[in-house]
Amino acid sequence: MKPEQKSEYLLFGAWATSVLALAGSLYFSEVMKYEPCELCWYQRILMYPLVIFLGIAMIRKDASQWLYVLPLSVIGVCVSLYHYLIQKTSFFAESAPACGRVPCTGEYINYAGFITIPFLAFIAFLSITILMIFLNKQTKKEKNV
Repeated sequence: MKPEQKSEYLLFGAWATSVLALAGSLYFSEVMKYEPCELCWYQRILMYPLVIFLGIAMIRKDASQWLYVLPLSVIGVCVSLYHYLIQKTSFFAESAPACGRVPCTGEYINYAGFITIPFLAFIAFLSITILMIFLNKQTKKEKNV
């Protein structure tokens, strides 16, 4: 496999993950009618632009986009992890500020006792972050070759 093909696969994987996260968030809010809490909105604000950035990067085969995507995905990891901890631990739940009309401690879904909406967002942001780190390493390899 050519090195530039690896970059394309990494970009596609990150883009597909962001599209799946976008579709999932819209499904929960528009089909299931779950009203997002304030932290959910912050996660959406961080995820939705990634669909556009990664889509353009994939079409243009521009692996340098990792530089713009990585900060958003890392911040998204932090926000979604914090949101998940608010839901699942009493320490964070007690110290959490009021979150608006919908409490951030609420769990619309709870599959297998640990899979909640913030957990799904965390996995998506973490996956994109890991793919962008690999993309960065891949672009450095391509420059050295």
